[in-house]
Amino acid sequence: VQYVESGGGLVQPGGSLRLSCAASGFTFSDYDMSWYRQAPGKERELVAGITRFGGRTNYADFVKGRFTISRDNAKKTVYLQMNSLKPDDTAVYYCKKTAGGSWGQGTQVTVSS
Repeated sequence: VQYVESGGGLVQPGGSLRLSCAASGFTFSDYDMSWYRQAPGKERELVAGITRFGGRTNYADFVKGRFTISRDNAKKTVYLQMNSLKPDDTAVYYCKKTAGGSWGQGTQVTVSS
C-alpha cells in the first residue's frame, strides 16, 4: 500500500489549495478514504472522509463549509479542496484508508501572511 500526497504549499489566509492523494497497492474502489492532518505539537486528527463511490462524505466541525473531499476511482485518487484557509489549518495533511493501515509522507500546508 502506498499513498503519495501532493498539492500543499504556502498560502495566505483566505486562500485555497487542492490536495491530491494517489493511492496504489490495493483495490481503491473497495475502500472508504479519509484525509487527516497533524499540526506541530498536536495529535493527528481526522479532517474528512468519503465512502467507496463518493456517495457519502463527512467532515470535522472545524472544516465544515470550507473543505470538500472527493475521489476519482478510475485515477485511484482522493482530493481535498480547501477554501477560506486559516492559520489554524497549518499542518501536514495525509490520506489513508478509513479502515486503517499505513501512512504516506503527507503534504505540508502552511497558511500565513
